[in-house]
Amino acid sequence: MKNKLLAALMLTFCCANVASAETITLIPDAYVDVAQGTLVRGKAIIVDGNSIVDIVPTESVSSDARVVRLDGKTLVPGLIDAHSHVLLHPYNEISWNDQVLKESITERALRASNHMRSTLMAGFTSLRDLGSEGAEYADVAVRDSLHKGVIIGPRLIVAGKAIVATGSYGPKGYADHHSITLGAEPADGADLVRVVRDQIGRGADIVKVYADYRWGPNGEARPTFSVDELKTIVDVAASSGRPVIAHASTDEAMRRATLAGVQSIEHGDGGSLKTFKLMREKNVIFCPTVAAGDAISQYRGWVKGSGEVPARIKQKKTSMENAIKAGVTICNGSDVGVFPHGDNVRELELLVMHGLSPQEVLKAATITGAELMGMKDKLGQIKKGYLADLITVEGNPLEDVSVLKEVSFVMKDGVIYKGAK
Repeated sequence: MKNKLLAALMLTFCCANVASAETITLIPDAYVDVAQGTLVRGKAIIVDGNSIVDIVPTESVSSDARVVRLDGKTLVPGLIDAHSHVLLHPYNEISWNDQVLKESITERALRASNHMRSTLMAGFTSLRDLGSEGAEYADVAVRDSLHKGVIIGPRLIVAGKAIVATGSYGPKGYADHHSITLGAEPADGADLVRVVRDQIGRGADIVKVYADYRWGPNGEARPTFSVDELKTIVDVAASSGRPVIAHASTDEAMRRATLAGVQSIEHGDGGSLKTFKLMREKNVIFCPTVAAGDAISQYRGWVKGSGEVPARIKQKKTSMENAIKAGVTICNGSDVGVFPHGDNVRELELLVMHGLSPQEVLKAATITGAELMGMKDKLGQIKKGYLADLITVEGNPLEDVSVLKEVSFVMKDGVIYKGAK
């Protein structure tokens, strides 16, 4: 009884200021056609339930319609961050080791509800969450609580526990007689079949594997799985209709994961031009997570404009140059959690700094993100029949992605969470 009462109170608290889904006509100054890279003016977007049901000339709007005028605003599809960790918070607040070992799963889930709200209010209406980082299947619970209306936040697909090779992952440095909670689930060889199936059975939407990790003789990153092992993971996941994504920072791990058939490569710091060309050939998407490396470097005392630029930042610059030259598809995935939730636009700004145009970056954060969410035909664009995930900003994000830092209106699934009511 107490649990039911608590759930009811949480639902009331979270949803008290949220309008119900209904027929709404939105009239902005312009909306962004992401596919064409243009601003469209003189149009009204009609939302019914959770979908865009029509786009009509402004002058044809019925006087009986419920109209939300977004004067001076540009309407943009809800943004998508394809690499997030809602169960983590910045490492300069508390280290990753201490989050895994000292924070209870309950605390981490409660923090995640705050992270979800902050992210939604920043204009990100969808997330791929890539690993619970020692919090078991708390990410599945967060996703399910979102579906039930207990909390508010972006649409969420989750990986549950990531898969790592035995002995490769942390926390490390403890005496052998201690049993330490790991940040992911070890598995090898034939046991990979059981682990992938178990994760799927426990609610994972996607499967994440660490194709390499820092387990070399001197702590350097080295590949952790063979191509055959990675193929086993991909084949088992594919049988259930789920994709596999791979953490890979070394060129060899990226190559192996690409040959195995993963959906995306995360990080890719050491990617060569040859490997990025292979990724393009195999239609593997690159998720560079530039913001994570940038944030960690700053936490470790490096400040832009002073001192020596860290090798990690230089390496990322080279990998981005290779990726762009190879023509590989690049998504927006920030690794948020390493830095504060709600500051996700940091990745978009850094992608521009690393050579993408604002139009390419906006596409990475909408159309490409929708593909990774498995929703490319109903998410990521302002089109009839698509889900009503919409935000507004002042200015033109096709020219300056920084305008996305100031979001004044947020609608997800036809419900207004921020802005005009």
